[in-house]
Amino acid sequence: MTTVEDALVRLEQTEPEIRAWVRVDADGASAAARQVADGPLHGLPFGVKDIIDVAGLPTECGSVLRRGRVAEGDAWLVDRLRQAGAVPLGKTVTTEFAYFQPGPTRNPHNPAHTPGGSSSGSAAAVAAGVVPLALGSQTAGSLTRPASYCGVAGYVAPVGAWSTQGFTGLSPSLDAPGLLAARVADLAAAIEAVDGTTAEDPRSMRVLVWRGTELADIDPAMLDVLERTARALGADALDPVLSTPELADAHAVVMAYEAARTLAAEARHPESLSSHLNNLLERGRKTPEDEYRAALITARTARAAVLKLLTRVDAILGPAAPGPAPHGLDATGNPVLSRPWQLLGLPVVTVPGHRDPHGMPLGLQLVGHPDRVGRLLGVARRAEEAIQ
Repeated sequence: MTTVEDALVRLEQTEPEIRAWVRVDADGASAAARQVADGPLHGLPFGVKDIIDVAGLPTECGSVLRRGRVAEGDAWLVDRLRQAGAVPLGKTVTTEFAYFQPGPTRNPHNPAHTPGGSSSGSAAAVAAGVVPLALGSQTAGSLTRPASYCGVAGYVAPVGAWSTQGFTGLSPSLDAPGLLAARVADLAAAIEAVDGTTAEDPRSMRVLVWRGTELADIDPAMLDVLERTARALGADALDPVLSTPELADAHAVVMAYEAARTLAAEARHPESLSSHLNNLLERGRKTPEDEYRAALITARTARAAVLKLLTRVDAILGPAAPGPAPHGLDATGNPVLSRPWQLLGLPVVTVPGHRDPHGMPLGLQLVGHPDRVGRLLGVARRAEEAIQ
């Protein structure tokens, strides 16, 4: 089991190239590790995305507007992990207010490629072997995409299932906490420690496959690994029960409208914000309320249909991103394949293990029912085993 001391040694080795951390609390983590109570995650070090509060540490959100703002208490999720015996090692890099402006982090599999966003530092810290667990969040594809690009497992909790207390959010209807770990089994252990959910062993299961080609050009290597995993799981094709382009468009409307209101104070300082964020907030301010309300109705109608489907099947399998991490560090990749599922507030597990011909990771996502997360984790474990 990784200890705080092990993590600090590995961090010193990898950080000059990967740049996953914005602040390391070496003294605080070491002291906490000596005093930690027994628990299922006893002494386990974890990283915390820098939109999430850790008592006594700044939460700067990748923005000069939050520089030096020290959190008075732990976020709900940090507190839950502390109660389970885990120890926060420090804060990991996020994009600006968890949107598109890249931070300094690089992909551990090839530093010339993006690690994704906005949970880039957390995904890279796990992929680099510094910590076995890190906290992230998702509003569009902020956790699923970096998990895929960095070759780690990811979990996005159902919207509303885990408290966002102590998080700096972007869109209340869409924001969800989540976790990143090396493997699905590690995710499952952390989820059980947080809320008591246990992974089920699906002796029989039904999985539907969704290719995502109506939303994006999917890399042939991604389609190949999707088909091979689908065959291994005995997956059937997903019937066209919903229009994912319509859901992706509705997601974009909700996100912009709510972000403009959530970050209204920050919007008064456009000179201190990136063009990416300024453009989002401007779109949100210009979005009519009736368009926003219509997008919410679209979400509610589609959610009811998909939940009905997910009472008959165990999961929907699809690509977690259009392809491997793009070359370059000036963008974080396309989140479009996560938008429909995040709009519906569903739990998602990113399953690692595949690579493209150049050795870059390719992740798959499994979408499940919010009341059957244990079942979803069991299917994800099966999918991961099928990849090996």
